[in-house]
Amino acid sequence: MLLLRRVPAVSRALAGWGRGSQGVGGLLQPAVSFSSSRRHGVSSDGGSTRPSEGSAPGGLYRDTVLLPQTTFPMKLTGQKQLDRELHIQQECRFADLYSWQRERKAKKEFCLHDGPPYANGDPHVGHALNKIIKDIRNRFEMLRGRQVHYVPGWDCHGLPIELKALGELGTSGLSPLQIRQKAREFAQKAIARQKAAFQRWGVMADWDRCYHTFDGSYEAAQLKVFQEMHSKGFIYRDYKPVFWSPSSRTALAEAELEYDPHHVSRAVYVTFPLIKLPPQMDDSKLVSVLVWTTQPWTIPANQAVCFMPNAQYSVVKRADNSQLLLVATECTAAVAALLGTRLEGVMTFTGSDLKGGTCKHPTIPDKEVPLLPANHVTMAKGTGLVHIAPAHGMDDYSVASNFNLTVDCLVDEEGRFTEAAGPDLQDLSVMTDGTDRVISMLEDCGSLLKEETWTHSYPVDWRTKQPVVIRPSKQWFINTASLKDKAKDALQKVNVLPQSAKSSMLSMLDRRTYWCVSRQRSWGVPIPVFYHRETGEPLITEHTVSHIAQLFKEKGSDCWWELPIETLLPPQVSKAGAAADYVRGEEVLDIWFDSGASVGCGSDSRADAYVEGKDQIGGWFQSSLLTSVAVRNKAPYKSLVVHGFTVSEKGEKMSKSVGNVVDPDTVINGGQDLPAYGADVLRWWVAESNIFSEVQIGPGSLDSARENIGKLRNTLRFLLGNLHRFDPPSQAVDSKDMYYIDQYMLHQLRDYSMKVTDAYSEFDAGRVVRLLQTFITRDLSSFYFSIIKDRLYCDPEDSVGRRSCQTVLEEILDGVTRSIAPILPHLAEEVYLHAPGHDEGETLFRSGWIKSSSVWQRPGLQEAVEGACAIRDSFLSSIPGKNSAQYDLTVAIEPGLLFELMESLQEEPTSTSSQLAELMMAARVNLTSELPRDLPSDALLHHGTFLINLEGIIREDSPYSIAVVPTTAARCPRCRRFTAESVDCLCPRCHSVLSQSH
Repeated sequence: MLLLRRVPAVSRALAGWGRGSQGVGGLLQPAVSFSSSRRHGVSSDGGSTRPSEGSAPGGLYRDTVLLPQTTFPMKLTGQKQLDRELHIQQECRFADLYSWQRERKAKKEFCLHDGPPYANGDPHVGHALNKIIKDIRNRFEMLRGRQVHYVPGWDCHGLPIELKALGELGTSGLSPLQIRQKAREFAQKAIARQKAAFQRWGVMADWDRCYHTFDGSYEAAQLKVFQEMHSKGFIYRDYKPVFWSPSSRTALAEAELEYDPHHVSRAVYVTFPLIKLPPQMDDSKLVSVLVWTTQPWTIPANQAVCFMPNAQYSVVKRADNSQLLLVATECTAAVAALLGTRLEGVMTFTGSDLKGGTCKHPTIPDKEVPLLPANHVTMAKGTGLVHIAPAHGMDDYSVASNFNLTVDCLVDEEGRFTEAAGPDLQDLSVMTDGTDRVISMLEDCGSLLKEETWTHSYPVDWRTKQPVVIRPSKQWFINTASLKDKAKDALQKVNVLPQSAKSSMLSMLDRRTYWCVSRQRSWGVPIPVFYHRETGEPLITEHTVSHIAQLFKEKGSDCWWELPIETLLPPQVSKAGAAADYVRGEEVLDIWFDSGASVGCGSDSRADAYVEGKDQIGGWFQSSLLTSVAVRNKAPYKSLVVHGFTVSEKGEKMSKSVGNVVDPDTVINGGQDLPAYGADVLRWWVAESNIFSEVQIGPGSLDSARENIGKLRNTLRFLLGNLHRFDPPSQAVDSKDMYYIDQYMLHQLRDYSMKVTDAYSEFDAGRVVRLLQTFITRDLSSFYFSIIKDRLYCDPEDSVGRRSCQTVLEEILDGVTRSIAPILPHLAEEVYLHAPGHDEGETLFRSGWIKSSSVWQRPGLQEAVEGACAIRDSFLSSIPGKNSAQYDLTVAIEPGLLFELMESLQEEPTSTSSQLAELMMAARVNLTSELPRDLPSDALLHHGTFLINLEGIIREDSPYSIAVVPTTAARCPRCRRFTAESVDCLCPRCHSVLSQSH
């Protein structure tokens, strides 16, 4: 005891410790950490390491052993699994859960704003990934006592729905109202199918109160956002280039574009002869500016040629024909290789020296085009000189705006050259025949220097997959240039997972100059504007928009086509007799404005989270941000979670033609060579996936999920079986009276619960799964279960030791069940129905989160048990593959702190029933200060040290030695431990148990 006298804190910490089967009295302080906590023992199913001894005792004493009993099924497969999940949903009132939690009192609210899925088809695994990620977080927040705000929604407008609804009918001969009716019916059917699937997956919501972007009330709220942005000057009408889809005959926003990386263009090198040379050049020399373009069809619309002001340019002479060309000096070598000739430098100067030069247009006689500076010119490919067609390029339009160039559109809505392009080009498709004809014209006039095929990324319509063109038209725009700095500042305050997604979103905002929000379709929210019959000037005021919004709220937006214009206009306008001077607009709003106007939780507060796929970085995340910043001067969300797409197990994009599409309905109900997995397997697949990358799904991942749930189910069954006839309120043992190993497991359970809570809070269900599997495999199956089976099965039913163990098992069962509930709600509720200590009709999700106690964290207790674990490791490693129960173990520790810790687990010098003997799983444990000198010759010796770090007080390596010898005791016929005096004789413990029972 000298050490304890020198360290009073340790003495006080250990003073309250009981001996033998008694527990720890009082909180153990101060903390001590150990260097090792490896465990050995049993398989993951909780089976004992004793080959034969782990089985149930037979013969005479079988009925005296308290083996596990439970009606909880070991395995549910096929239709039984499906029926059980549906029964759980019904019995545990899944449908009422969201409404129940909204009505209860809660100090905090958690708002996860639902990004509306598109109502244009059947539910798919992408839906499953997204909705289950959201539901896992919502269920966790509800369990921890927060009031969850989650209203599912659907994006119901737009071209894809319109096209699918009309099918082969097309729009020929149909009125806008007929088109809208068919599109609405199609969307409603898709919503019904998707909603049923979401409910089957166990997604918690009030499914009778969802939002749909075609609801009149939603459309009215959207118009108020539109009006406020218009009044602030963020929405305006202008004639400028937009992405135009000839296949859909409508303008597109950037978010509605996809990029085909394999698009092949006919790229050309074209000469523009200089007719007015810059002062630095010799007037006697005929020089041609050389430009390169992948869009030859834009040459007829050319208005200028641009150069980079700070770059170097050279006049070079071709060695093969003496032609003089003007190119960027940096591009000379590449051009020479392309032409297959040597280029000799004639003169070199800076780009700014080209200012004032003028070229001859290659295909239009007598037309002159200026040389102009521009910052968008690059040297990455081409000649360092770029031709400018302001009507058909975004950067080109910017140049035109700066230098007052005309913006002449030569392309109609079908992507064909107009009459203005000339008789040789009129009616030709610019992407096919028109390109061919322009190249022929360049060749005929001697301006075509070289043609090549060029494979590059090119924008296509996100639905028709056909190429788009850039053409100007009068459209309604949001001036994102004036919003993006505010939007970027707001985004910097948002927590984005993964962080790389924030960088992507910021760069997209940087590149976006304006947002076209008008569409030339029928199925959408009409832009609330009237146009003067004669002047074409728009009429849009706060009063007109408010009046229309109220009509939409009452009647829906179909009234835009149903009501006379006198009714659509506010009374003060109609009464003044001005209604006859106006016509209603025929354009609808971009669907990204539809969904972006939803803005958070429908109040002035920000949503706690938006959770969508990575395609929404340029879509809903951005449209929501821009509208919210415009209207409320802040981001609509506190956090963004950006998940990946679902792919096949080979990492391939899913495609019906390839045959690798995984249907979530098939996953649950079986079919297409897949068994019926049920909803919880689908949810486990989502939870254990790395959602921030591409998420793979297929038979392999689904089988693995089912197998892992099966292992978990077996562990839960073991816990339930050993709680048979245990009544927690009346039979639970206070933690301070428990065995040390039991208290230690409560300590571990609390640590587990805190880590799980943190993981759920960070949208990291994958970490929850890993924590769960580690806790079950390492802490329970391989360690605790192997140690306690003897006490559970063979001690008296009402003994303190057995009740102590059952108390901990009940806490573990409860904690593990609650920890998996957000991921596996059906399994969690099924376990809860079988678990002891609950009132009739009570459900897990109405009873809260893991109820761990800070009292369970006992550092001093942890030191004692984990110190013994280090010695146990040495013992088990000295008899690899052998049955530890057949050996006697002698532990020798010099007097000191480690000895006192072990003495607290075994007061007597030798014991077969101490807590130390139980933990070692040996026949007998001898605790001494030094190894005896008369050890038998077959004794196995092992020496080790254990680091004790008593923070702020002492740090020491405590050496220990062990001696392992085969036991001389006989095996007890009841408990199968080697603690009996002779064969067929009960050990003292079992003899006492049976004596008390008679």
